[in-house]
Amino acid sequence: MILNALDWTIILSFFTITLLIGLYAMKTAGKSTTEFFLSGRNMSWWLLGTSMVATTFSTDTPNLVTDIVRQNGVAGNWAWWAFLLTGMLTVFVYAKLWRRSNVMTDLEFYEIRYSGKAAAFLRGFRAIYLGAFFNIMVLAMISLALIKIGAVMLHWSALKTLAIMYTITAIYSALGGLRGVVLTDFIQFIVTMIGSVGAAIILLRLPQIGGITNMLAHGAVSTRLALLPDFSNMQELIPLFILPLAVQWWSVWYPGAEPGGGGYIAQRMLSAKSERGALGASLLFNVAHYALRPWPWILVALASLIVFPDIPSMVHAFPNIDPHIIRHDFAYPAMLSLLPNGMLGLVMASLIAAFMSTASTHLNWGASYLVNDFYRRFVRPDATEKHLVFIGRVSTIALMIVSAILALALKNALQAFQILLQVGAGTGLIYILRWFWWRINAYSEIVAMIISFIVAIYFEFVHPITGLPIPSEAIKLLLGVGITTIVWLLATFLTPPTRMDTLYTFYKRTRPGGPGWRYVFNSMKDDEVMEYQKDASDFPISILCMVLGCFTVYAALFATGYWIYGRWILASILTCFACITAIGVSLLWRHLKFH
Repeated sequence: MILNALDWTIILSFFTITLLIGLYAMKTAGKSTTEFFLSGRNMSWWLLGTSMVATTFSTDTPNLVTDIVRQNGVAGNWAWWAFLLTGMLTVFVYAKLWRRSNVMTDLEFYEIRYSGKAAAFLRGFRAIYLGAFFNIMVLAMISLALIKIGAVMLHWSALKTLAIMYTITAIYSALGGLRGVVLTDFIQFIVTMIGSVGAAIILLRLPQIGGITNMLAHGAVSTRLALLPDFSNMQELIPLFILPLAVQWWSVWYPGAEPGGGGYIAQRMLSAKSERGALGASLLFNVAHYALRPWPWILVALASLIVFPDIPSMVHAFPNIDPHIIRHDFAYPAMLSLLPNGMLGLVMASLIAAFMSTASTHLNWGASYLVNDFYRRFVRPDATEKHLVFIGRVSTIALMIVSAILALALKNALQAFQILLQVGAGTGLIYILRWFWWRINAYSEIVAMIISFIVAIYFEFVHPITGLPIPSEAIKLLLGVGITTIVWLLATFLTPPTRMDTLYTFYKRTRPGGPGWRYVFNSMKDDEVMEYQKDASDFPISILCMVLGCFTVYAALFATGYWIYGRWILASILTCFACITAIGVSLLWRHLKFH
């Protein structure tokens, strides 16, 4: 596989367009931190929704899906499909609350919800913990995927790949701020979707595959097609299906699927023109993320089982690639190497676009934490807006460099995915309840972070050298969730509650509703109690919308799969069901309350 002049023309044209958008957004972005990190809170919902989708579609995403499908079949994707539940909860419950809070970052939330030095410490600590540590882990994970793609498709070394791609990404991210990121995300999403769908169509026509019908009938593929795991096999059912749906979605913090919203998802919602725009953007994201994108990756992953049935076959096919980076996730770029010229350039541009959309968002998001929630809050509270924008640009470049270094130490996407899940295990319930239960305080979150991190470090580095039996990933996750939840609940009741005046102010500002605020609003004035009752009436409708939204997306996801599998009757039933539930959501939408 060699890229020709046409391929390079397509790739360079994409680079040029991206840099021009960054230059276009540069003048506006430099005015203030609100412009640099939130685009002036004036972005259209469809641009923000597309930006969320583009951000979660990175170079590591098809690699991760390929890794899952090759090892656990299509049903293994419930490891991330289950996060739709928290996604829809964010859409219909938390999107309005975040936009109503009017903060610049979701970390600023801590000092309007909690009180005292503990709240300030939590904000600063999370700025470093998420803006640096967690953010760098995610950036390293997507960089690892880029390294593998660069090795296969460009014949570049890891250092050369990271140096070139990160330099371009850092330039337009640092110049254009969030506005530049969102505008380029729109173009990048279109390119990535065309590339992934086109690649799947062409690869299925390869002589080795012989079309989709032959592929589905192949012995290596037919056993991995089920959309649900074998319910008679508990060893498969519990980790692949029950655990994600029963525990993982609400208990684990993971970037892009945070319980209660957060991170760059909250950043996009805070950038919307209104509460309605924040809700619309997050709804578009969840529909596209779960129902629109997965199948092209799944089809290529299934096809790879025929062309590259195991890891040794890939090592043999790519003798010039470092064997230590060849794992099951390597099969996706390996399959792309079989594309013809022209399409090869388009797909390569789409993969670069996928990387850049995610990397630019994480760079801008991480820099927003470091600047707004650490530097301005604790180091230079009197800093000018111009100076803060400068620090934001410096932070962007620093995050890029450290992430690139860490990427060289990782081996596969699933490994990093499991580490991130474990580190966030047990913290998710706090992020759901803190809006609706007054008793949660800053100490609850501080203790949860510390304990979940200690448990993750123990399982990843200490337990393997103890000589004790190695627990499965499911057991690790359950232990992490259980230990962390018990400890943070104890910390909640053993530490002082948030000051009542802070709780009053927070409630009046966000009006979350729910019985968990009864202790607080019982001491309010009569007119404020009436306001509470008005807001509370919206909550049941929001939950019903969440349930119907999940049914809609899952039905659409399954219907697409069954259309591909040729199971026409089941596909037709699910398509009709998706349409009916979607109509139900649109009718209920009219009864939601916006401020």
